[in-house]
Amino acid sequence: MKKNLSRMGLPIGFLVLILLLLIPTPPELSTAGHRMLAILVFSVIIWMTEAVAYPVSAGIIMSLMAFLLGTAPNMVNPSKMLGTSGALKMALGGFSSTALALVGAALLIAAAMMKTGLDKRIALFVLSKIGAKTHHVLAGVICVGFVLSFFVPSTTARVSCMVPIVMGIIAVFGVPRKSKFAAIMLIAVAQADSIWNVGIKTAAAQNMVALGFIEKQLGTTISWLDWFIAAAPFAIIMSVILYFVLLKLMPPEMDEVPGGKEKIAQELAALGPMKADEKKLMFISVVLLFFWATEKIVHPFDTSSTTIVAVTLMMMPGIGIMTWKEVQERINWGTLLLFGVGISLGSAILSTKAGEWIAHVIVEYFGLYDATATFIIAILALFLILIHLGFASATALSSAMIPICISVLQGASENMTLNVVGMVMILQYTICFGFILPVNAPQNMIAYSTDTFEVKDFIKTGIPLTIFAYLTILLLTNTYWKWLGLVL
Repeated sequence: MKKNLSRMGLPIGFLVLILLLLIPTPPELSTAGHRMLAILVFSVIIWMTEAVAYPVSAGIIMSLMAFLLGTAPNMVNPSKMLGTSGALKMALGGFSSTALALVGAALLIAAAMMKTGLDKRIALFVLSKIGAKTHHVLAGVICVGFVLSFFVPSTTARVSCMVPIVMGIIAVFGVPRKSKFAAIMLIAVAQADSIWNVGIKTAAAQNMVALGFIEKQLGTTISWLDWFIAAAPFAIIMSVILYFVLLKLMPPEMDEVPGGKEKIAQELAALGPMKADEKKLMFISVVLLFFWATEKIVHPFDTSSTTIVAVTLMMMPGIGIMTWKEVQERINWGTLLLFGVGISLGSAILSTKAGEWIAHVIVEYFGLYDATATFIIAILALFLILIHLGFASATALSSAMIPICISVLQGASENMTLNVVGMVMILQYTICFGFILPVNAPQNMIAYSTDTFEVKDFIKTGIPLTIFAYLTILLLTNTYWKWLGLVL
């Protein structure tokens, strides 16, 4: 079924693109805006169906933007064509974003963690402190997800680190691969990392997409600490809920694994003392975390700039941790390509006024001009959760939907006072919800590839987790976030 869908995704995408382009342009919408909406729908289709690899989709989208926008009237001077050169600049605009620089630097940090093995040492150290009771091990796995999210700014890298460790623990414990204990451990690895994608600004690429749009379109920069203060309570609450949901719905077969703590300690001891590269990376990471957390308080340096300095130090001769050749082998450059094009796509939707037009339609249809901030968040958050079911990349989802959300909120704010920046942040949190299906996030697929649980197990725990997450969003919207001023 999935293969058939993927095979048909590209022709369906192009068919829909052509049909949308043939529809007469509404009088309130520019030709460029009309074409950008068609490109957006095409992008959503090929992303949802995974018709082509994400880097390939980036190339297709850039090509469509170059030629479809290039042959459209210039928005500033409609008597002239924009031209393919001007359109290509729009298609490449996302690559000049500071958010892209931060994502690239984050991938380098993740590569350094994998190269030195520091991420594995941190994970085993935390697990060694928790004991051998199964519910303690589960809590430890969730805690490791929390700790690593500070130091490894890549969800895929964190889960890739944790999966072999947890699988090793399962093997050492002598627990069957298809046991409930094994299942909840691996599900917890994926879900805890998704939860802390919300809590930590630098934990996931999709956050950088949203922050890029907030900075470019709303003129506001959100510091690492501001994000943490706002989002961490949600992540803490959901981490606790994850723990109880897994134990309630998939109780492990045993209460304690005999000798479990000793076996984890043996794994940690096998790593030996910290190597020089690990110490250097730990020092750089702690200093970087300090700069992230004290942005706008102790110093004026933004997150992207300090992170670039840190990764540069990691590759400097003599004091560095890795060479450029080692970096190349460990980084998925397609992530950066998708990220840059995603920002370009969203920026073009806004600059061509396509976002403004569709926002007006949405606001009118749902009557959001007279709605409360809570109702607006409830509707948009639910929409994002549902549409995420068709996406395998939160980065792609954020690229497609955050510009629309910004436009909707700006439209609604014409008749009422809204904190658009704060509400966009909250909606970005919901984009990180990839809790229901294994295909909803790369980290889910990594955990699923271990063959320790079935899709139905993930759904069984993922649906209640999503419901709790949605209700927590609404609860905090009316309490904590209102107190912080994110919601007026």
